[in-house]
Amino acid sequence: MSLRQFEYALAVAEEGSVTAAAELLHVAQPSVSQQIRGLERELGVELFTRTPTGLVPTVVGRAFLREAEAAVSAARRARATARAGADELVGELVVAVQMGFGTRQLPGALGALRRRFPRLEVTVFEEPSSAELERLCRRGVLGLALMAACERSPADAHHLGDEEFVVVGAGHRQPGADRVELRELDGEPWVRFDRDSALDGVLLNVLRENGLTPVTAARASQTATAVRWAAHGLGVTLVPASAVPHGHEHLVRPVLPAVSQPVIAVVRPGAGPAEAALLELLRKETWSGSDFPSPTR
Repeated sequence: MSLRQFEYALAVAEEGSVTAAAELLHVAQPSVSQQIRGLERELGVELFTRTPTGLVPTVVGRAFLREAEAAVSAARRARATARAGADELVGELVVAVQMGFGTRQLPGALGALRRRFPRLEVTVFEEPSSAELERLCRRGVLGLALMAACERSPADAHHLGDEEFVVVGAGHRQPGADRVELRELDGEPWVRFDRDSALDGVLLNVLRENGLTPVTAARASQTATAVRWAAHGLGVTLVPASAVPHGHEHLVRPVLPAVSQPVIAVVRPGAGPAEAALLELLRKETWSGSDFPSPTR
């Protein structure tokens, strides 16, 4: 087996066909087909099955592809580390961020990273589920994960600061207050998040600790969507202050008692210079909610 075969198999799984995978990889279609057949012969299993919608990994294929993805990521990181010099850093850095956290801070750090190392390829994706994010960290697929601290956080996680949570909504009962007492929101409809998301877990815990039962008006998959729905009067929502889109600041109120979450960076074991550089830049960002614009009077 070779890394090239792993990369071809991953491309077929991503694109759903050999033709599309070949286009993605900029190689001839017969080459991809040959490599996949050779891989299946060597493994003695069928990795893909043909369906009306395209090629789909088998049960065994899915298990194999998880390990192949980790191997390809590790090889790319190894190449990047070997080729990194004082003024040059190339290769790929995969970053995952827990939905709603670091919305303001991460783009600034990544922009500085790209200006410093223009040949570095950075891939960022947002993950709502804390459990899935932790699973990806354990597999070693990620270079760096940005997430809220929890009971299962690694002991060597890097604490960056805290995200303050705010209430957003046009219809809450204290439109002129600097802070909204949570008990004043009793009976308000809430714009919530997906059930397995960390943000919905924060909302539920906060309301329960204050003796409130949420009335669910809607569920959103993205923080910006929840804020916009709240802005149109569908209900109120609770989000990290940095996740509030520009133009909605006048609808924001911090809550009383204050709600905040520690934000950590989890770096893969044996991290290379790319991860170290990004961590350094993230530390320089402001992680306190104190610099959030004051409500408009």
